[in-house]
Amino acid sequence: MRSAFVFVISLLLISAARAEPPKLAVFDLEMIDTSLQGEVDGPRTDEQARLLRTGDQARKELADSGKFHVIDIAPINAAAHGSNLQACGGCDVKLAGELGADLAMTGVVQKVSNLILNINLYLRDVHTGQLVAAVSADMRGNTDESWSRATDYLVRNRLLAPNYGAPQAR
Repeated sequence: MRSAFVFVISLLLISAARAEPPKLAVFDLEMIDTSLQGEVDGPRTDEQARLLRTGDQARKELADSGKFHVIDIAPINAAAHGSNLQACGGCDVKLAGELGADLAMTGVVQKVSNLILNINLYLRDVHTGQLVAAVSADMRGNTDESWSRATDYLVRNRLLAPNYGAPQAR
């Protein structure tokens, strides 16, 4: 709840400082595969393609919302793919800063098995390096549809929800 409050305040401060929505760099998602299949066979091409599609989907949904100006990460994409954005000590913020972004979003898909997966998205303030939102969704099934639905849920019901973290009326 606290991260949602900080996220909303950060958005308001950034928006108040300028008339346009905050600039957001959305990085491609990364994979943590602790499954037996992953241990034996290594990275799967279908999962690597899903990681790219999931990043594209998040970029499109966030841009379409009008709450963010999603910027092109192509100039730093090779450097991002060469880093472990979850454990690089803030290189995501540095790379996003090189693009002039206000916010940086990274994500990771954790795979336990083909049945049990989880998507985590992290939003950081580029100016302070602080985490302003962390959202997560479990998936059942390793399919295009399950990945797409989980991503859509996180964007619509967590990152873009006007009352994220507030109690809902019943």
